[in-house]
Amino acid sequence: MAGPLAGFRIVEIAGIGPGPFCAMMLADLGAEVLRVDRAERAKLPRMPGPNLDFLARGRRCAAVDLKSPAGVEVVLRLVEKADGLIEGFRPGVMERLGLGPDVCLARNPGLVYGRMTGWGQDGPLAKVAGHDLNYIALTGALHAIGRPDAPPPPPLNLVGDFGGGGLMLAYGILAALLERTRSGKGQVVDAAMVDGAAALMAIIFGAHASGWWKDERWSNMLDGGAHFYDCYETADGKYVSIGSIEPQFYAILLDKLGLAHEDLPKQMDRSAWPKLKERFSALFKTKTRDEWCRIMEGTDICFAPVLSLGEAPEHPHMKARGTFVEVDGVQQPGPAPRFSRTAAKIERPPAHPGEHTDEALADWGFAQDELAKLRQSGAIA
Repeated sequence: MAGPLAGFRIVEIAGIGPGPFCAMMLADLGAEVLRVDRAERAKLPRMPGPNLDFLARGRRCAAVDLKSPAGVEVVLRLVEKADGLIEGFRPGVMERLGLGPDVCLARNPGLVYGRMTGWGQDGPLAKVAGHDLNYIALTGALHAIGRPDAPPPPPLNLVGDFGGGGLMLAYGILAALLERTRSGKGQVVDAAMVDGAAALMAIIFGAHASGWWKDERWSNMLDGGAHFYDCYETADGKYVSIGSIEPQFYAILLDKLGLAHEDLPKQMDRSAWPKLKERFSALFKTKTRDEWCRIMEGTDICFAPVLSLGEAPEHPHMKARGTFVEVDGVQQPGPAPRFSRTAAKIERPPAHPGEHTDEALADWGFAQDELAKLRQSGAIA
């Protein structure tokens, strides 16, 4: 492995969503991440074809019975050789399994113990269930998204699970590993999606505090309220995106729309935004998406077509950058960000549960006779 995290070892206790995304990011950058899945999952029949769980890519998977003392001891031995651990259970679950931070840090004082939850490790809601939509709802982020005449739309699960969750956990783990180079000590990273999503909203809260941002959907520059920062339907029922915030970019937009010589209201006159949006909507419907691409793409308008999941990998810019890559015949988003010396790489396709149990555990120091006994007892699968 040649990425910037080559040489670091991470134990991932298998979960869903943001935890695996964090592990995927670290593995893409070269860390050796061992995914520990439930033993019972390894016994299920495998679906034909490749594993398409891209969040599980880049790492090996060992199946362990975490409800057995022998299985717990397997994980603790892995912890002894690890730089970090990722878990995404509700508060208290890892402690009940015998794998809480106190136990793990006693085995390895330099361990960075990463915890991924929605509500955090403490607080009135800490132990109740939730999902991305609930977490971003509590931060004000969801309230700020969408049209004024409809409920706020779920923005996929990008804001809570992945932006405010998985990426924040990866950031926290890397910061703790960096600090460890000075102190020699590990620590616990409490990454909560409510905290992360709130942090992503810093600029909006600042704008609101200044009085510039109205606490009403579709009435601000970045929430669809402005005619120069929105998506417009084209003649063929597709869409284009416009983000002409700066005056010089707005001037180009007006020119390409044939409005450069009209006596229009000032760009930042909010009272005029609804009428100008109606005008823009009518103009964009006069041509197809591809026709607008030929007119606007490549200019400083701040323009891009709204592409489908099938179209995005085929766009010339995405192809030139290699933003999407093919692994075992399956196209998927590639590693990010880019590095000038230590290139990131997807080392392997997503593993099936337990696919590498013996191979991976042997590489982490387990002898063959130990593996045979563990398998016979059901501690591994």
